[in-house]
Parts: sequence; structure tokens; C-alpha cells
Amino acid sequence: MTTPAAEKASAKKPQLTPMMAQFIEIKTANPDSLLFYRMGDFYELFFEDAEIASRSLGITLTKRGKHNGEDIPMCGVPVHAADDYLQKLIAAGHRVAVCEQTEDPAEAKKRGSKAVVRRDVVRLVTPGTLTEERLLDARRHNFLLSVARLKAGSLSQNQTYGLAWVDMSTGAFRTAESDDVALAADLARIEPSEIVIADGLLQETEIRATVEGVGCAVSPVPKAYFDSATAADRLAEFYRVKTLEGFANYSRVEQAAAAGIIAYIDKTQLGERPPLDRPHKEFSSGQMLIDAATRANLELTRTLSGERRGSLLAAIDKTVTGAGSRLLASRVSGPLMDPAVIENRLQSLDYFVADTMLRGDVRQLLKEAPDMSRALSRLTVGRGGPRDMQAIAVSLANAREIAGLIASAPPIGAELSGALEALKAAPHPLADELGKAIAEEAPLLKRDGGFIAQGYNSDLDELKALRDQSRKVIAQMQADLAEELAIRSLKIKHNNVLGWFMEAPTAQCDPLKDNPERFIHRQTMAGAMRFTTTELADLESKIASAGERALAIELEIFERLSGQIQAAGVQIKAAADALALLDVTTSLAVLAEAENLSRPQVDNSLAFNVEAARHPVVEQALRKTGEPFVANSADLGPLPCGDLGQVWLITGPNMAGKSTFLRQNALIAVLAQMGSYVPAAKAHIGVVDRLFSRVGAADDLARGRSTFMVEMVETAAILNQATERSLVILDEIGRGTATFDGLSIAWAAIEHLHEVNRSRALFATHYHEITALSQKLQRLDNATVKVKEWNGEVVFLHEIIKGAADRSYGIQVAKLAGLPKKVVSRAQSILEVLESEEQAKGKTTGIDDLPLFAALEPEQMEQAASVPQDPAVTALAEAIDMLDPDDMTPKQALEALYGLKQQRSRA
Repeated sequence: MTTPAAEKASAKKPQLTPMMAQFIEIKTANPDSLLFYRMGDFYELFFEDAEIASRSLGITLTKRGKHNGEDIPMCGVPVHAADDYLQKLIAAGHRVAVCEQTEDPAEAKKRGSKAVVRRDVVRLVTPGTLTEERLLDARRHNFLLSVARLKAGSLSQNQTYGLAWVDMSTGAFRTAESDDVALAADLARIEPSEIVIADGLLQETEIRATVEGVGCAVSPVPKAYFDSATAADRLAEFYRVKTLEGFANYSRVEQAAAAGIIAYIDKTQLGERPPLDRPHKEFSSGQMLIDAATRANLELTRTLSGERRGSLLAAIDKTVTGAGSRLLASRVSGPLMDPAVIENRLQSLDYFVADTMLRGDVRQLLKEAPDMSRALSRLTVGRGGPRDMQAIAVSLANAREIAGLIASAPPIGAELSGALEALKAAPHPLADELGKAIAEEAPLLKRDGGFIAQGYNSDLDELKALRDQSRKVIAQMQADLAEELAIRSLKIKHNNVLGWFMEAPTAQCDPLKDNPERFIHRQTMAGAMRFTTTELADLESKIASAGERALAIELEIFERLSGQIQAAGVQIKAAADALALLDVTTSLAVLAEAENLSRPQVDNSLAFNVEAARHPVVEQALRKTGEPFVANSADLGPLPCGDLGQVWLITGPNMAGKSTFLRQNALIAVLAQMGSYVPAAKAHIGVVDRLFSRVGAADDLARGRSTFMVEMVETAAILNQATERSLVILDEIGRGTATFDGLSIAWAAIEHLHEVNRSRALFATHYHEITALSQKLQRLDNATVKVKEWNGEVVFLHEIIKGAADRSYGIQVAKLAGLPKKVVSRAQSILEVLESEEQAKGKTTGIDDLPLFAALEPEQMEQAASVPQDPAVTALAEAIDMLDPDDMTPKQALEALYGLKQQRSRA
């Protein structure tokens, strides 16, 4: 039973306002998202959401009312600038639920003066579901990816995974199968912005490590999203077909992944159906496998610091459109393995390399074509505006011109023929309609109105004239009536009581009074009378509602045109893809000419022969400093008497160019198989199925792995997966441990590559002892970096020649790096002792076996640690130490300088 005291306390306790109660109810339904709660022209956030947003956005935190006796934190962002704030929140890893008014405020008032306007979440904004132009990078895809797995027969079996990934901003939809070995490599290739995965699967340690290693947002969802039993029906329902028989032959696990991503999209878009392509099935045998470590080491799309600048993609990207840049990035990430398809791409490239005039004309038109795919996607999900329609109109018009240019040129290959057909099949009448309808200076948002061009709709033009030129319309009516009635002093005026009316002096009002059916008397004034007409009343009504009616007509036209665009979505998307393909092809042709690239020969052999090859990124960097790049050749193909590729063992000093040589050959393989010309005088590449690179050193503190452990894990992956068709790049294996351990590991790794993997490989090492293996292993050949010593200094020539290095020149490199002279001198003396001991024993000697320190007494150690000095040099140093520049006049300083110079010449 409630006591009177409790009732009194309860009465004093502040009650939640209806608005705040509504916020809490909606927030409770979306606990994992920041709630953007629409209030007038602002999105407001409350409680913990407000505190998080205030910190992330750097905006002021205020308060509004009380809850449970405490102030309610609050902050807000303007609706018109919401995209900018959304971008910051998404980049910070947050999800946002956008809550809009779903009811007219006038309707809410009918329920009572304190009734709250109904609101509901209309969209969940996550990193992988963005479509807004300002939230996206035009040069890269924004993939949302799902991972599904069906139970294997036993834990020992290799698990099969289904991958499905979409770019909601363009409609691209892909599926593929993967397994335990390839999963990390596939995720690294796709580079998703967000991964959707069943919460139970994410709990597995290895899966969590693999998924989180991608470095993107991870969204766990219920296992029911990936139910393979209902997956086919869910996909058929989404695409509004009865069966998937007309689609590709997807496996059960692919269907589960695709259904999972569709379910997630349905959840975040709240029923809006984005214009997704039918899922395109990718086959694992169709693309070169490149694992995450290799992608990072080779810096294919991003540098090790995460920047685009300095990567291979940045070095070769000459595209002029966002869609072209995205397609180029996809090609760099997924080089092909089918020589026939690669040849088709090279034929397209040949076409534009040969015809520079056509290439220039096409690129100029492409440069003026906006991003049609993303504009189409925004319009389809209801987030598009007039500028998106304008973008489609301009792009379709330019597509028509490009089609005319290509059609008038000589015959072309299969790839360009397909692109030409797509451009011809584009809905050009729709482009004409859009061009007439949308004003040249269209606003960003349709709600602002003013985006329909003058002359497109006569009713709209009349309303706009009334709205924008009402004074002129009234003035014209006044002039016409004054002339008709011969009352020169007649005026048309307006006030808040009568609205619009005619006024004339009483003495001149006879023509008005004589026609009461037309001129309706409203008011008699001292010396004047006021009248109105049906025409003036209608005009008044039109002027009052002209703005609202004009906007309503514009929105009606917008919806009609939007429907026509969506109906032609397939043709528009095909034309957009064709423009992207032309952009990539013409840009690679420009690159080939600017960088002196050559056409590679790509086939199913095991050849790997590149002549005078260069590193595409390093060469560009050196060019900026005015330094030349030294080209080098490599031939890893089968020997005349064999049928397997070779292994090159490369020795030589640091900084001489070994790592550059290793990487450039790997990058040439990537460029050739993506269908590009390559930086070499000549190149013959037998298709590489898997590319492996173990270059550089880094630890993995998150997984508790040291630098050496990371090196061994990556090396293990290579030795367990490489095939005779693979290309393996290994640099300094075993250097992170003791000398004998490292030498043993490197030795065994080379033997395994040669005898078991039988891969084409480049293996750089400082262990010169391993070069003796070339006498034992038939396909192992030694190569070294040519250097020259001059006056005690080492000069790096950056030239790769056959043979083995007899030393590493490490002390010379240390000297170049700026080590103190005493350290360099001491290192040189230690090296001489080590080398003499090794020669004396006639075998490799470890530091523990040398009597180096036993042979030197403490006094000798101290003496050895000092650098011997010439007496004259010592005297010169003492003379300099005696100088005090602060107490010297300029003349004394100059005399002292001359004295030192004379003393130096005598020394």
C-alpha cells in the first residue's frame, strides 16, 4: 500500500514529457545506434547519445529537462548539414538511426494540443550502406560484405564459406565461395567497409581474428539471417521472381550469404529496395590469389601507412571519373587468370594506344560525365535530388556522343564491342526529356523547388510567374482596367482585411457602379470607393497558393521522371559500366604512352621473362628528383632442359636495390594479368595463380606476435600454399633470430620452394653460404646487386647480375646512415677479427665460438674501442678547442681561420 509520503514524493518527481517519452521508446528499439531525433530543423540527440556525439563531433553539450532527478544531456545538428556530421560519426565507427516525422503536425493537433507528432526511424546509417555523395569517396567502392558458413562433416575438414558483397551506391552485387586458406585473402581483396556475420560464428577465435584483421566495421546479426533453407525464397522475393533458375548456379553457402546481406539491407533501409544487380558469381579460379600480407607488402592500393598516395594504384590511376577509378581499383585488387579475357583487355588498350585523337575526344566527354551509377542508386532509394537527374541526363548525352565516335572508327575487340552496344542501348529519349525538364542551375534537394526548367510545363510557368512576378501581374491588370474604364487614377491595392481590391476616386466610379455584376462593391471611403472582381479574387487566391502549388507540381514531375529512370535502370547501369570501362581503358593507354610501357604476352605457360623492367612507383618518385631508374631483367621461366620455373637467390648489400627488384617483378605480374601494359622493354608472363610476398618486418601486438613470429607465420603460409604456377617473393627470411637458426631456416625454405612447391621465386638473403646450393639444386640460380668501391666508399649501381656477393657491405651502409665514427671504426676492427677467424677455421663460425674477446685484455678492449688518431690531426683538434668565437672580433676570427687552414695543410 502506498503511503501518503510516497504519494507526495511521487507527485513532486518530474514526469517525462510526451516528446521525451517518445524518444526513449524509439531509442529502446534501436539500442546499438545513435538516434537522430528530428525536431523542426534539427536532429537532436539525448542522454548518452548526446554525450557520445558531442565528443565525436566537437559540438556543445546542453541540457533539456530532467529524468530521474538528473539533467538530460542534449545536443543537435542542423538538418541541412546532417550529411557532414553523419560522415564524422560513421568514420568514428558509430551507427546512426535517423528518426523523422511521419505525420503532418496539423494531424497531430487534431488529437489534442499536447499530442506529439508521430516519428519513426526511417533509416539505419552504417558504413556499408551509405549512398550520399558527400559521404562517399568517389574513387573507391563502398562494399557491404556478408560471411556465411555451412557446417562441415568434421572439424578437421576445410571449412567452406560463402561471401556476398554489395555496393549500395552503385548496385554492384557479387558472390563467391571461399575456404579457411583463402578467406583472409578474399576479404583483403574486396576491402569491405562493413562485414555482416552471424554472432555465433564471430565468437570463434580464428574467425574473429580474420574478420577484425580487415580493419572495418563488423556487425554481428542473428544466425537466422543466414538460414540456407529459406535463402533461395528470400532472394527470389527480393528480385520479384518465382525461381532463381534464371540466375547463376549459386551454391547453398553462397545463397545463404546473399540472403543474409539482403536481410541486413532490409533491416537498415526499412523496406526500401535498392537497385541491386543480380548477384554475379565469381569463381576462385578466375582471379590471382593475393593474401593480405602480400597486398600490404606490395602496397597495391594503399601504402603500409594506409594512404592511397604512394601505392601502385595511385601511380597508374589516370582516370577522369569516379566510376573509372573504382573499376581500376577492382582490377588492381583482382588480376585475372584467363589469358583469353586478359587478351581482350589488351586489345581494347591497343585500340586507344593507336588512336590518340579518338582517345582524347573520348576522355574529354568522359571528364564531363557525372557518376551515373550512384545517382541512379540514390534516386531509387528515395535519397536522390534534381542534380542526380541532371547527372544522368548529362552522362547519357555524353554516352551517345562517345558511341558515335567509336562507331565511326575501325573495328574493335570483343570488350569494346560490348561497351559500344551498351552505350547504343541506353535510354537516350529519357536523356532528352531530363535535359528539357531539369533547370541548368538545379538545387541539391528537391524540397527546395526551382529545379524544373522554364518552358517545360505551362501551368508551372504560370504559377512561378504569379509567385515570383506578382507585382508585375497586378500592375499589368491595373493598367488594363484603367485603360478599359478610362479611369487613369484607378489603383489595385492590398491590405490584410480586404486582400486585393481596386480603388478609384468617388467622382470617377460610375463605370464601376454601372456594372455591379462584374465589379463588386467592398468599401466606401472619404473621397474613394473600393471594388473587387471575380478575376481579381481568383488571382489573389492563385498568388497566395502559387508557391505551394508550384512546388507540388515540381515534386509531381520529379516523381514521374524518377519512375521513368528506375524503369530504365538496367540500361542506365549498363551504360554507366561501359563508360567506366572506357575510362579505365583510355587511362591505361595514356599511362602506357606517358610511362613508356610495353604490351605483355600472357599465356598458360610457366614463363616469367621481363627485360629492362622498372618499378612503376619508384621510377615516378625518382623522376621528381631528377634521378634515373636503373632497369633490370629477370627470367624465372623453365630452363631449356626443364619444364618448371626457376628460383633466383639474390645476394648483395642493403640499399642496393634488392627489395625494389623483388617488388617490381611482382607488380609487373599484377599489371600484366589485370590487362595493362607493363614497365619493361619486353615481358612474357605465364599466368600466376597465386602471388606471395614476404618483404619487410612488422610485429602484430594485437595477437601477441613478435616480428620474427609474424615473419614465420607469413613464410609458413607461402610454403604451405604455393604451387608451380605461383610467384613467390621472399626477402631476408630468418634474419629475426640467431645466426645459425636463421641460416638453417632460410636454407630449408629454399630447398622446400625448389623441391616441393616448385614455384617461380625470387629469394633475397644476406646468408652468402646458401649460394652454394646452386651446385646442388638444378633450378636455383645466383644473382647479385652490382656495387663498386671507390676510395674506401661503396657505390651502389642498382644493377642485378648473375653471380653471388662475397660480402654485404653492412658497415659501409651503417656509415652512410650516420653512425658515429667510433662505432664504425670499432665495427670494422671486429669484422676483421671475425673474418680472420673464419678463414683460419675454413668454415662458418658463430660469435660464441670465436676467441675474440678472450684474446683481448681489458686494456686492449679500451684501446680497440678508441679511434687511432694522427698527431697532426690531434694538434689541429686541440687548436680548434682553444678558440672562443664569442670573444673574437671579425678580423680575429678571419685570422684564426687562415691559421687553421695553414695548420691543416701541414697536417
